[in-house]
Amino acid sequence: MKLIAKLLALASFSMLMTGCVTNPVTGKSQLSIMSPEQEIATGTQNYGPGQQAQGGQYVVDPGLTAYVQQVGKKLAAVSDRPNLPYEFVVLNNDVPNAWAMPGGKLAINRGLLVYLEDEAQLAAVLGHEIVHAAARHSAQQQTQNVLMGAGVLIAGVAIAEKKPEYGALGMGAMAVGAQAWQAKYGRNHELESDEVGMKYMAKAGYDAQAAVELQEIFVKLSEGRNSGFIEGLFASHPPSQERVAKNRANAAKYPGGVRNKAQFQRAMAQVNKDKKAYENYQKAQKLASEKKYIDAMSYVEQSIAQQPKENLFWEMKGQLLLQQKKDSEAVVALDRAIQANPQYFKPYVFRGIAYKQLGKNDMAEKDLLTSQRYLPTQIATYYLGEVALAKGNRNQAAQYFQQAAQGGGEIGEAAKGQLGKLQ
Repeated sequence: MKLIAKLLALASFSMLMTGCVTNPVTGKSQLSIMSPEQEIATGTQNYGPGQQAQGGQYVVDPGLTAYVQQVGKKLAAVSDRPNLPYEFVVLNNDVPNAWAMPGGKLAINRGLLVYLEDEAQLAAVLGHEIVHAAARHSAQQQTQNVLMGAGVLIAGVAIAEKKPEYGALGMGAMAVGAQAWQAKYGRNHELESDEVGMKYMAKAGYDAQAAVELQEIFVKLSEGRNSGFIEGLFASHPPSQERVAKNRANAAKYPGGVRNKAQFQRAMAQVNKDKKAYENYQKAQKLASEKKYIDAMSYVEQSIAQQPKENLFWEMKGQLLLQQKKDSEAVVALDRAIQANPQYFKPYVFRGIAYKQLGKNDMAEKDLLTSQRYLPTQIATYYLGEVALAKGNRNQAAQYFQQAAQGGGEIGEAAKGQLGKLQ
């Protein structure tokens, strides 16, 4: 109760500072604890960690990201807040999802793009997310959460992923505010984004009927009850026949526009060519989760043969080799992962672990610290403690283990055990 009282008091103070603001999309007044400047700062602060936590950027074909950016900027230019510092990235993630952070920071997963048929449907996704940013939906959601005593007031919230990827090498994210901003929007926010998103589509010259088709695709996919889908797009943007019907009625208001199917298919050519490689990668992930590491290796090797430029495939090979105590071979595979995408945190973590196992503490520390700059994680923090201990820095080791212990889970328990030995 004391915490709720403090939150409410802080919220009241914030309301006095920011008070009522005008929704740039609807023109209506609404309460907000965030100023437009704070929104932009928050989005900028969390955008990088948010990408890192969800696979990093897709780098095999930079042309795809350039294409998505081109479509996104066309829609942003006709939005109600065209001067926001919009950014658009394609994330290297198989889960169908797209999201917008405050201030116009947007992302769409490779796993969603594969279900789209043309540029107009892509515009429907991006237009919808642009509305979330333009209409300040995240700020509204956070204001509501705070007033209910359940909100997050600042970015950088300490969280811990309860479900590791597999085995003992789970990633516990220590300080990622990004997830806090991927709000589970309310029904009104979703319907507003659908409706206004179609307006943006029409103004940019696209066929608004694509937004109807998009919701029909989502409804059909959601009926399969695939957990990956439910945890991704459908958790924050639940589809329904109601939305399909409303979109159909709204789309009728607009004349037809371009579909640009050929342009979209050209942009997606590499992803579509690599479809089998990603399917094998997903099979390898499933087998690894069942601790069938030899079988998993067979599939990931097939993925690498099909697309040797994909950093995720090399990274997984490195993880599987670590599981089999083949540390030197793991380093070689993780080298390839880092070469393919040097700006993604995860292979640095695992290479750091491999170096630690090989007794190369300086190299381990360098990799683990590099990973922390991209995304602070519980496992990297723990192994930094191990490295510090190996170097005889007991005080520094204790600090790392204390941080890792806060994340809970198996790693947290291991960190507590190390702290016990240091006392």
